[in-house]
Amino acid sequence: MNYAKMMKQMQKMQTEMGKVQDELAGQEIEASAGGGMVTAVVNGKQELLKIEIKPEAVDPEDVELLQDMVLAAVNEALRQTQELANKKMGALTGGLGLPGL
Repeated sequence: MNYAKMMKQMQKMQTEMGKVQDELAGQEIEASAGGGMVTAVVNGKQELLKIEIKPEAVDPEDVELLQDMVLAAVNEALRQTQELANKKMGALTGGLGLPGL
């Protein structure tokens, strides 16, 4: 086994992974709940960037529904960012199943 070649390949993969992570950080994923009443926007680093709530979604008599819609929108946006990250990293690693990637 050629360790020098293997080390070069690992360094190249690390560089490529850094590029993918930077690319993901710049991605914005939007998800909504309640028929668009609540919208959440997260970036590829899974940071919540924005929550939009339509005024008609605010019902003082049913705060729990609004809370549920916010949770659903945020969780869906986070799920989509994880799916995107897995897809991009999986393409890079060729499905090696490396831990932490």
